[in-house]
Amino acid sequence: MRASVEEAGALLARSDSAGRRRRSSSPVQTAPPRPGSLRHQSSSFREDVGHAASETYLVSRLTFTLLQYLGLGYRWMSQLLSLTIYAILLMPGFLQVGYYYFFSSQVRRSVVYGDQPRNRLDLYIPEDNSRPCPVMAFVTGGAWIIGYKAWGALLGRRLAERGIIVACIDYRNFPQGTIGDMVHDASQGISFVCNNIASYGGDPNQIYLMGQSAGAHIAACALMEQAVKESGGHPVSWSVTQIKAYFGLSGGYNIHNLVDHFHERGLYRSIFLSIMEGEESLSRYSPEIVAKTSSAETIALLPLIVLMHGTGDYSIPSSASLLNFMLRATLSSMRSQTFADVLQQVGAQARLLLYEGKTHTDIFLQDPLRGGRDPLVEDVLSIIHADDAIARQKIASAPTPKRLVFEWQLKLARQISPF
Repeated sequence: MRASVEEAGALLARSDSAGRRRRSSSPVQTAPPRPGSLRHQSSSFREDVGHAASETYLVSRLTFTLLQYLGLGYRWMSQLLSLTIYAILLMPGFLQVGYYYFFSSQVRRSVVYGDQPRNRLDLYIPEDNSRPCPVMAFVTGGAWIIGYKAWGALLGRRLAERGIIVACIDYRNFPQGTIGDMVHDASQGISFVCNNIASYGGDPNQIYLMGQSAGAHIAACALMEQAVKESGGHPVSWSVTQIKAYFGLSGGYNIHNLVDHFHERGLYRSIFLSIMEGEESLSRYSPEIVAKTSSAETIALLPLIVLMHGTGDYSIPSSASLLNFMLRATLSSMRSQTFADVLQQVGAQARLLLYEGKTHTDIFLQDPLRGGRDPLVEDVLSIIHADDAIARQKIASAPTPKRLVFEWQLKLARQISPF
């Protein structure tokens, strides 16, 4: 049975009030720690497990409530089965990453950045933070429904081992919230990072923004929304100029072009349009269209845009990536010109990095679990440390990450993957 507009509204209201009650009953962190005191001030393991359990319960309850309204189709069933087998195959790696997430003194979990139920972020702190470290604010993916900050643990660990502080920002998922709530949460998390990261040993002059899959879309929406506000003279809590570069990994940025694609893959049109607040809001939450209609002043505020996409990505094809977002954002009549020419004319910069044959999760998950060279991390670090020869030398001499999963498991997981 399909949910009506009234039922969906009631569902969201109930989930938000429940989340607020659960949130208000938990202890609130009001002040960040001083650098060097992380080990002594980190929350107890029991509190973290309790919070994780409550969040898991909340997400599970919301998901089952959603399915109760929307029905459970064949595609959902097959996707769920594939996801379960996929997770089992990669479980040895997930357990090792989970151990790091819960027991490492370099991970500060569930730092509160706002008043909503999911307004928390995890910080991954390098062991050597004797000098201010570059910072990556990361928005995780999850099809706007199953996103969670802990999904960024593997990337957080890899970057922290190479001297980067990573802030994995959590946000409300559907049906706990719709896309407007997600963008608002992400923007609030970015604001917290920009205004408070110095207290955690971060360099406020070296802040980068990254999103993966749905998180890339949400982060791009937050970035464009902020640029529009800022160029219009509206008050803002953080500035686009504080972001040195935006990394969009496996994202989709023209939502109009993805409705039918997602429907065929199991994210049914009715659900997706509910997430996006109706068909009338698709343009508002399509960064490509927002940029296309924005002023030159807005485009000029944007930081370096780095587009990262696997050519074998069938979840969000590379043709729907941020390349179109930036290319069409300037002069749509000049599509025959090179991307660099367009960016020079509007004063913006962008790069496109395509990973041959890589799927939606290869770059972000399977490759890091394989150990050895990590193309994604290497490309990110080459941009962050472009002007720091000492940092590049230290990274080159760093130990090679070890393998976390056998090759046969990775190959089988790749074949069964629903992504």
